[in-house]
Amino acid sequence: MKHLLLIGIGPGDPRQVTFEAVEALRRATVFFILDKGPDKDELARLRTMILERYVPDGGYRLVQVADPKRDGQAADYVGSVQHWHRQRAALYGRLLEDELRSGDVGAFLLWGEPGLYDSTLRVLDLVRARGMTLALEVIPGISSVQALAARHQVPLNRIGEPLTVLPGRCLAEQTRIDNVVVMLDGQCAFADLDDPGLTIYWGAYLGTEDEVLVAGPLLQVKAKILEVRERLRQRKGWIMDTYLLRRGQ
Repeated sequence: MKHLLLIGIGPGDPRQVTFEAVEALRRATVFFILDKGPDKDELARLRTMILERYVPDGGYRLVQVADPKRDGQAADYVGSVQHWHRQRAALYGRLLEDELRSGDVGAFLLWGEPGLYDSTLRVLDLVRARGMTLALEVIPGISSVQALAARHQVPLNRIGEPLTVLPGRCLAEQTRIDNVVVMLDGQCAFADLDDPGLTIYWGAYLGTEDEVLVAGPLLQVKAKILEVRERLRQRKGWIMDTYLLRRGQ
């Protein structure tokens, strides 16, 4: 049986790593880090910084491997994601089999919250389906959604109203927007909205030194967000952002 921890490490600020996560970090003996290419080296560095801060005595091994590429332009979005998950499952299975010895505890450090827009749990279901027995623990983390609300000092929900969380590709399908958190919006779907009743609370690189926030009536600030977002993406080579769209009362 392979022992594995999925540790939510928050959106980027080491201070937002929970006590439970720190205890888990100190139990792990092997940390798996996925290399997403030179443009995203900073993501790997942030993970190692967290380890150096909370496990200063070392005593663990780092295993860094290239992450399979997903076809972001595929016409069949769901099919392409499922294919990517199968590729990851094959990789994870090999890593767990080859790198976890008797007495080892493996760990993945996952941005934000492992249960919110993260594929690792689904991928591990595929690993189990291939015949591997896992003793799995999931340690929750602070999500970028929580960090966004805290930075803008707004509650996520309002009295008697639901909160919807969806990916950017589904925003155009909404017939009415009241309280919607949008994640994974690489195509900036908010820019296509022309609703004067909406306010946007946007944030990028939440919890890091490069954190940027913009808020205001959507029609007044969306051009600014697009300009800031593209400038930052060009400078850093990657961007992680999210936003809340809210209708005024």
